[in-house]
Amino acid sequence: MAVSQDELETVAAELGAALAARGWRLACAESCTGGWAAQAITAIAGSSAWFERGFVTYSNEAKTELLGVRAETLAAFGAVSPETAAEMAEGALRASRADAAFAITGIAGPGGGSPDKPVGTVCFAWALADGRRLRAHHHFAGDRRQVRAQSVRLALREMLALV
Repeated sequence: MAVSQDELETVAAELGAALAARGWRLACAESCTGGWAAQAITAIAGSSAWFERGFVTYSNEAKTELLGVRAETLAAFGAVSPETAAEMAEGALRASRADAAFAITGIAGPGGGSPDKPVGTVCFAWALADGRRLRAHHHFAGDRRQVRAQSVRLALREMLALV
């Protein structure tokens, strides 16, 4: 399913309005999307009022060093898992001054998949400072760009719904 940059920026703007209305700030932790969510967010004029920071933690070491993802979690579940995504989102909250955070980790392809985690597998987590948490595991069809774009859209839409 094709996702346009305009669509991503529209959802980001809606999210920004919801965050600003509450006086909240957002952080994100990205792996397979490589900062695309942060790019869509910062394309919005005035996003500095509600976007606190983004983490691109592509390697397991970055996930551990910057976000506090436990080595035990990575060993037991892998980098692409709801458990790792949850620790990434929690870590983004801890390592920032944000009130809300989301995380994206997955296999965008074309390689890197396995029978258990095929290309297009993406895991997400959302966390609010008030303690609310949400995790998700999706499989997206399409090429690398399409998987990544669909991942950004889902992360932003679910963050908006949670806020």
